[in-house]
Amino acid sequence: MDEGKMDENEWGYHGEGNKSLVVAHAQRCVVLRFLKFPPNRKKTSEEIFQHLQNIVDFGKNVMKEFLGENYVHCGEVVQLPLDFVKQLCLKIQCERPESRCDKDLDTLSGYALCLPNLARLQTYRFAEHRPILCVEIKPKCGFIPFSSDVTHEMKHKVCRYCMHQHLKVATGKWKQISKYCPLDLYSGNKQRMYFALKSLLQEAQNNLKIFKNGELIYGCKDARSPVADWSELAHHLKPFFFPSNGLASGPHCTRAVIRELVQMLDLLDIEGLYPLYRRVERYLEEFPEQRKTLQIDGPYDEAFYQRLLDLSTEDDGTVAFALTKVQQYRVAMTAKDCSIMIALSPCLQDASSDQRPIVPSSRSRFAFSVSVLDLDLKPYESIPHQYKLDGKIVNYYLKTVHAKDATVMSTRFKESEDCTLVLHKV
Repeated sequence: MDEGKMDENEWGYHGEGNKSLVVAHAQRCVVLRFLKFPPNRKKTSEEIFQHLQNIVDFGKNVMKEFLGENYVHCGEVVQLPLDFVKQLCLKIQCERPESRCDKDLDTLSGYALCLPNLARLQTYRFAEHRPILCVEIKPKCGFIPFSSDVTHEMKHKVCRYCMHQHLKVATGKWKQISKYCPLDLYSGNKQRMYFALKSLLQEAQNNLKIFKNGELIYGCKDARSPVADWSELAHHLKPFFFPSNGLASGPHCTRAVIRELVQMLDLLDIEGLYPLYRRVERYLEEFPEQRKTLQIDGPYDEAFYQRLLDLSTEDDGTVAFALTKVQQYRVAMTAKDCSIMIALSPCLQDASSDQRPIVPSSRSRFAFSVSVLDLDLKPYESIPHQYKLDGKIVNYYLKTVHAKDATVMSTRFKESEDCTLVLHKV
């Protein structure tokens, strides 16, 4: 990419989260990711560069090791003309969801991350006119906490996502509760996985997006988004799957790598982790100069990764033990909030020379690629917020949902509904 010759008209709004905004190039398979900040919070150019470089280093040295180098794309930090960034910001402002406009795109440093556009299959040996379908799923946490530090029995019965749904609807984040449950998607059981995907289609929220040739055709931006049109979606998907009558049956993988990673690193739950966070905080209050030595803010290098592999649970009362568990929890939180992109492109039946992975259907074949994104390490400073939010989610569920259910349901039926679906083992 030639940073010196940038035209904002060649770029379009692609999407945004809480901390960054992404634009995509109209022709090339690249995106630019910019940081966002509240209007009153300014960072120096050096701080923004280091923030972005930390994202690259964490992806390369940590998440690639855990998830596999073929699935994690780290990108590179680029510096762009400030005039281009400012004009681009003006161009895309009208496309941003109102709920995301409380933060502004960084237009002062000129730094951004340049990454491949994972909504477009990298067209190695493929004619560029072939359509590309991409499904983005944010699966969330796929297991019930087993830590003995959990004080609310309900957390051993109902997954975090399903409880949080009630609070989100009550606060206006979403209009209605989704029947999607991460436990189903991660279960390895075809019936439950099918139900999970069907539930995502019915109520996508921010857990499902579908792109066609890089353009969003299905998915919610926020609670104000119009109701999804299934007829329009079917019209978009028809060229990919007609006259096929479904994917060929066969063996499927029952291993859930992301869930296994989260379970490995989140051994204590936030309730067991928070006292250890306070131990580290007390140490830093006494010795603030040690923050850099403890690698709270990086560098996220090989040494950082190696310390994450210490899975001992015997607390010896040291700051070192507490710090290891805190860093492991940050990585687990990152994995819980990641997204999975699956790109599909039809290929010819006789394209045997192509080395891309192929998924067969009954009458056609698809080349595909799988990528994991949204892998920024969760901030150390967010742990108190996570602790308070956890309590708020559980208390709201107990007060409004479970208490109401207890008055109208028999015990047996109530327990079968603990995690939204009767399919769950709880």
